[in-house]
Amino acid sequence: MTVATRPHALVEALGHTIVGQRGVVESLVLGLIAGGHVLLEGPPGLAKTLACRALAAALDGDFKRIQFTPDLLPSDVVGTRIFDQARGLFTTSLGPVFANVVLADEINRAPAKVQSALLEAMQEHQVTIGLETHPLPEPFIVMATMNPLDVEGTYALPLAQMDRFLLKVNVGYPSADEEGHILERFAIDETGFVRGAATLDDVRAWRSEAHEIHLDDKLKRYIVDLVVATRAESEYVDRGASPRATLALAFVARAKALIEGRKFALPDDVRAIAPLVLRHRIAFNYRVVTDGVDTDAFIGSLVTKVPAP
Repeated sequence: MTVATRPHALVEALGHTIVGQRGVVESLVLGLIAGGHVLLEGPPGLAKTLACRALAAALDGDFKRIQFTPDLLPSDVVGTRIFDQARGLFTTSLGPVFANVVLADEINRAPAKVQSALLEAMQEHQVTIGLETHPLPEPFIVMATMNPLDVEGTYALPLAQMDRFLLKVNVGYPSADEEGHILERFAIDETGFVRGAATLDDVRAWRSEAHEIHLDDKLKRYIVDLVVATRAESEYVDRGASPRATLALAFVARAKALIEGRKFALPDDVRAIAPLVLRHRIAFNYRVVTDGVDTDAFIGSLVTKVPAP
């Protein structure tokens, strides 16, 4: 099996566990290849946690789940210094963030101090505990979940942290046929994970391959024009996407091309992943609620207005 086909094989392996949700599964693999973190938002019971666990199992990587709660402390995430009385010195106890795949479950239920502790890990791929800095394992990816239905006992994610997520995936309900398959598959016994579909070395190779995917100069201009279009004056937008969105579109478009088995990215790749990259980076104001504006439809209209090469 060639390197170019392995990411697609990983998508197929995850499909053996996750019924439907093809877009969610592919988004997780896109984030893995592009070296970014993924935020999953959707109602409870839609296999968000299951998808993250399935990905870690398919890679045979270290997996840790952190259940975010209002009483969570930064040390519960990154670790802490402990005094060893017998030896008369401090030792470092590393937290659950030290894993290849970290699931931050219901991330918006923890206060700002915990969010800031996770921010360094997400951006710098390292954690500072006391006076020591500890590198995180590679590959390292945070997959966070949010429930949009409950607002009590939640904290708004800092804008800086939202921008650190490479992709934001909206998880919807399955179709009636897909729900029937879920019933058949899970009613009696839980379907096991597919293990060993890829290795951590494969992921490192995919990331190297993705960097070699060709981006034509016209496509680069198109990506820039898309991001600049989000900053145009609008009654619904207070602030457009940052230059980090420009880089994210390029990274994810390359990953998309790699999954498709191509050595070059296309405008269709950029259009396909634009909502995933932009939806959490555009600051919409209150008018989208009062006027009943669908933000994804708004982003779609922006994409269609920008001429593709």
